[in-house]
Amino acid sequence: MNVEPDSDAPVSRIAAAIGEPARARMLYCLVDGRARTSTELAMVADVTPSTASVHLQRLKTERLVTVLAQGKHRYYSLAGENVAVALEALSVLAGGTRSTFVPNTPNRLRAARTCYDHIAGALGVALHDRIKAVGWLSSSLSSLGEDNTYELTRGGTKALGELGIDVEAVRGQRRRFAYACVDWSERRPHIGGAVGAALLGVALKRKWVIQELDSRALTITQTGRREMRARFGIGT
Repeated sequence: MNVEPDSDAPVSRIAAAIGEPARARMLYCLVDGRARTSTELAMVADVTPSTASVHLQRLKTERLVTVLAQGKHRYYSLAGENVAVALEALSVLAGGTRSTFVPNTPNRLRAARTCYDHIAGALGVALHDRIKAVGWLSSSLSSLGEDNTYELTRGGTKALGELGIDVEAVRGQRRRFAYACVDWSERRPHIGGAVGAALLGVALKRKWVIQELDSRALTITQTGRREMRARFGIGT
């Protein structure tokens, strides 16, 4: 098979952009889905504002972040779900050893948190496992040949509808519908994509979970614990 000499150049550039420690800290700070200013990201990366600007321009050039100008401020965010997924996958690879995995994630983040715009942590993994076990999700290949893609079964479509989720509207979004996103603290999948985002939306709207201020952590409420047991058979 003939391979173009520079066919891997874009991958190399993106890897190099992520690989610089200060830029990596900036990117992982943005995985919670919240936009931040260059000043805030400079503090996270422990660099000067001028150096932060250079780093952010590199990340923008490689389409890893986007910037929104609002008044005198410029707010930076990850350039979509695919970037968040790549960062989560790198966290899994960075776990390193082949020995028994022992998570060192802070308890409040390990219990429940957001991964971009879906539920992660022990709660997210438990939801994934239960929803698959009751037959609401089936595995399928995506149009790109990805084998971690999910489709809703008839039962799953009905169940999500009963939660108030408009499945057809979710399906019409310009993003992956549902897939297994490997969780960096549990090293097992939670539900990503539009379906994962819809489930988080329901959990927040019904106050099953509360998003902590300036953190990815989710607090599971008493109502949430009761509903998780009743609807999904999950003890939290």
